[in-house]
Amino acid sequence: MNSPRVLCLGEILFDLLADQSDRSVDQVESWKPYPGGAPANVACGLVKLGTTAGFIGCVGEDAPGQELVSLLDEVGVDTTGIQRHPTAPTRQVYVTRSAAGERQFAGFGKIGTEKFADAFLSANKLPESLFTSADYLVTGTLELAYPESQKAVYRAIELAQKHKVKILIDINWRPVFWLDQDKAFSIILELLKEADLIKCSEEEAQGLFNTDNPVKIAQQLNNIKGVLVTAGEQGCAFRLGDYTDKLGVFPVKTVDTTGAGDSFVSGFIHQCCLQGDKIFQDAQTAKQAVKYASAAGALTTTKPGAIAAQPTAREIEEFLSNKI
Repeated sequence: MNSPRVLCLGEILFDLLADQSDRSVDQVESWKPYPGGAPANVACGLVKLGTTAGFIGCVGEDAPGQELVSLLDEVGVDTTGIQRHPTAPTRQVYVTRSAAGERQFAGFGKIGTEKFADAFLSANKLPESLFTSADYLVTGTLELAYPESQKAVYRAIELAQKHKVKILIDINWRPVFWLDQDKAFSIILELLKEADLIKCSEEEAQGLFNTDNPVKIAQQLNNIKGVLVTAGEQGCAFRLGDYTDKLGVFPVKTVDTTGAGDSFVSGFIHQCCLQGDKIFQDAQTAKQAVKYASAAGALTTTKPGAIAAQPTAREIEEFLSNKI
């Protein structure tokens, strides 16, 4: 396998998706496991689009952990950076669904959020060799919630900067992951200072920056090359280089929104790898990249699950050709 162009660091887990929609956790009768975790979703999405990707994270020495690693291998994701914890279990998250398909994280069952394997990702075990030929590092903020994995995130940032790897941070705010939510935003903001690109939702932008305007967000961050602010059915506002615009969403029949934002990131980073710095220098290229990312996200909502629903490059191209 070629060295991955994109490294995705963070959590990999099973989303236990409620079989019955529009019910509370106590009312759900059965759950179906779907592989997930934003960075793992992004890595798989990239490979399906034709960009090589590697996943860096930690799973338990258990059957769910082995199943997730086997899935990444099957998709074609580089798993060199996966660590295994001897006692902590692989994370699972309960997810309920509204009648419209919108998801709601509903906790971790009887296990404390800080006791899952991904919280113990070790900075000392990150393989520097992966960073020497990568173009992008994609990470979120969930692993900042735990002391060990927080160190690993910063070590990855250090290695990325050493080897001139661009950094995209998908804020992916999930309060259920944090033991101390009061400290979360200050910790997240500190990490964002190291980013070349950030992707966030409208709500995350308002919470962190008191604005959802990508230009005003960029002004609050040093040396940022791009800001993408997604707003569900309202589309995506963005600033890439000196170009600012907003695109609406593609209307599709939504079945499940799980992983749509991660597919958006996959689509965008795939375009970054194809177009290089032109995305930050040419308005039309920037717009096309966000349009492609939006199509990737939209198509993912038409099927259940995250990784299983991700489109191929051909599917996105056919979808976009029908929209002209």
